[in-house]
Amino acid sequence: MFARWLSYLFYTFLGLGLAGLLLAGFAALVIYSNLPSLETLTDYRPKIPLRIYSDEELLIGEFGVERRNVIAISKVPTHLKQAILAAEDDRFYEHGGIDYIGVLRAAYSNFSAGSVQQGASTITMQVARNFFLTRDKTFTRKLNEMLLAFKIEQNLNKDKILELYINQIYLGQRSYGFSAAAQTYFGKPLEEIDIAEAAVLAGLPKAPSTYNPISNPKRAKSRQLYVLGRLHKLKLISHEELKSLEAQPIVVKKQSLVFATPADYVTEMVRQVIYDRFQEDAYSKGIRVYTTIRQQDQNAAYYALRKNLIEYDRRHGYRGPEGYIDLLKHGSNQEKTLDEALDDITENDMIYPAIVLSVKQNTVQAYRKGGEVIEIKGDGLKFAQKHLPTNKKEQGKKYLSPGALIRIHKDLNNDIWHIVQLPTVEAAIVSLDPNDGAVRALVGGFDFQKNKFNHVTQAWRQPGSSFKPFIYSAALEKGFTPATIINDGPLSFNANQTGSQLWEPKNFDGKYDGPVRMRTALVKSKNLVSIRILQAIGVHYAQDYISRFGFDADRHPAYLPMALGSGSVTPMQMAVGYSVFANGGYRIAPYFIKKIEDEKGNVLEQFQPVSTSNGAKRVIDPRNAFIMTNMMQDVINFGTAVKAKQLGRTDLAGKTGTTSNYIDAWFCGYQKNLVTISWMGYDEPKSLGSNETGGRVALPIWMDYMKSVMKDVPIADYKTPSGITATKINSGTGFRDSGGNMTEYFFSEQLPPVYEPPPIEHAPNPTVREEKDVRDQLF
Repeated sequence: MFARWLSYLFYTFLGLGLAGLLLAGFAALVIYSNLPSLETLTDYRPKIPLRIYSDEELLIGEFGVERRNVIAISKVPTHLKQAILAAEDDRFYEHGGIDYIGVLRAAYSNFSAGSVQQGASTITMQVARNFFLTRDKTFTRKLNEMLLAFKIEQNLNKDKILELYINQIYLGQRSYGFSAAAQTYFGKPLEEIDIAEAAVLAGLPKAPSTYNPISNPKRAKSRQLYVLGRLHKLKLISHEELKSLEAQPIVVKKQSLVFATPADYVTEMVRQVIYDRFQEDAYSKGIRVYTTIRQQDQNAAYYALRKNLIEYDRRHGYRGPEGYIDLLKHGSNQEKTLDEALDDITENDMIYPAIVLSVKQNTVQAYRKGGEVIEIKGDGLKFAQKHLPTNKKEQGKKYLSPGALIRIHKDLNNDIWHIVQLPTVEAAIVSLDPNDGAVRALVGGFDFQKNKFNHVTQAWRQPGSSFKPFIYSAALEKGFTPATIINDGPLSFNANQTGSQLWEPKNFDGKYDGPVRMRTALVKSKNLVSIRILQAIGVHYAQDYISRFGFDADRHPAYLPMALGSGSVTPMQMAVGYSVFANGGYRIAPYFIKKIEDEKGNVLEQFQPVSTSNGAKRVIDPRNAFIMTNMMQDVINFGTAVKAKQLGRTDLAGKTGTTSNYIDAWFCGYQKNLVTISWMGYDEPKSLGSNETGGRVALPIWMDYMKSVMKDVPIADYKTPSGITATKINSGTGFRDSGGNMTEYFFSEQLPPVYEPPPIEHAPNPTVREEKDVRDQLF
């Protein structure tokens, strides 16, 4: 009887087992047949960020939620593959997608705990989960994961599966894939990482936030030691190598992206254009944009602007600490207080934030982000000397004291730390090819992270005297010549003539030179002469004429102050306007995108610029452009921009500009193939300070830039166009004079009269005769 009962129970349980297996098999078949297609894997299209390149195809910017650099398995270092497999799945090349030994081990652990505590995911199962499933720890998800792993193994080879894993896995700090992680944590390409760094990266998939070497260096080290231990156990490294690698500290460079040149303002302009066209796909479809920006030009513009902004700022003295930190906020844990205070304050290209710890008569101790305590003394304190307290009563926001937030910079030439400050003034520089409008360099401000307002394209400012060449060009069209004599004398205008109120303009130096030639007036930037020219040609004519250069007529009201640049322009508009003079009279449109490609290199759009040789509209007579260039060359040779002669070139032309009360400072200049505009001013308009003119603050930016980019460029020759006659003139009258002391250029049909001195016996008073000549020529 007992034997029969045992037999009955055996067959009952056997039947139930078989039924369960059949049911499980049927369920597996149903689930398997409904598993997602592997097209996502076989046609792998990861979320690749928008990447922006220079004219030389160097990476200058990147935008996307996921940082990812897709890399072929053949380019992955062997020691990294070994570290990944040692940490995650050392039998990867042996099993068929599921490691049964690992599954049994995990099952026992979960049964003992009474809940799902441990997984047994192979590389293939992780690929299945990362592409198709959630991370929920449920038996249903695990079953789907295992079945997907079988399906993946049947359709893809091992190397392809590992390649997908290496490119897709999330590794913290917005980095997806090991190639992006190598750049994020170690600031280098994946191919260059060593074994110790590979062990750190291989330890991240288990828990990217927990083992992040930036935020959790201690846990990252412990995880690295585990991976190194696995490599040793698998006989992939020797005992000696293990001990050596274990002793090495983890050196994190925290250099998430390395770009060929600082071009944040340019890349933001590109991002806006691409987003308008592709919307959210712009950040995930691997779009590549190739710009017109040249690395050498952009570097030169960036450093020229920063150098001269800092020099201007230093001239106006130290303003004191940026703020104060309560050093006792966390009691005795001062390091926590300091790190917390500095956490959200970014470095600014070798200008670092620091907190003062102590102040003595000749030494300041400061805490720098990262735990370094530095000493500043001697020359390093000179800039802030007036803010060092000399007694205990001198405390407060004005003085340096413990807790003060300051900026520091290390002079690499003599290894000395200096107290510095971030400028509050702003500047802009833009440079383009006048023949087709290709933007070669653009810097819209001192620091994009601090101020994203692009002063090249968004800042509407008064151009001051840098606008005069457009009025003078209009005068040439109306019959004026560079030799026309115009009175540089006082003027007074009522409200009807100015559009606002009584106006008594003056020259910058407050002096009047009487009758002068138009060329001299431009070279010396004579305000009264410019106003008389505008009076003579008519304000409405001038307002219409300047639109040929790309200016908005509505932003330049038809009143006499327009002669002195009282309207509104952007630096980019000035670059387009001056391009007309540089290229011989053609209007071009600026552009900064050459080509747009998809992730496979297929061209989505190729920009075809209008150029002087291909469709550009002529807007002024080439003779006009030639004479204006010739006069602006004299601005550099003898006038307000004479400092630029230090560049040793004879092919440069330009005009300074300074607005009333030194609010805006400009220099607009060019060489035949490169137009460059520099500007300086405050966002909230206020005076730059007495004598801070365009020639003093904007011209040096322009010079530093042009000196760099023109270094190996041959001197250009401005060919005299047909219809121009060069003849000697009398400098006092502007008339032709074969015995004259200077040569002047004229439209051939507008030659001045021949100077004929009257007979001596009948000669009138010379002064009276000259004044009559002036009146005759002008009116």
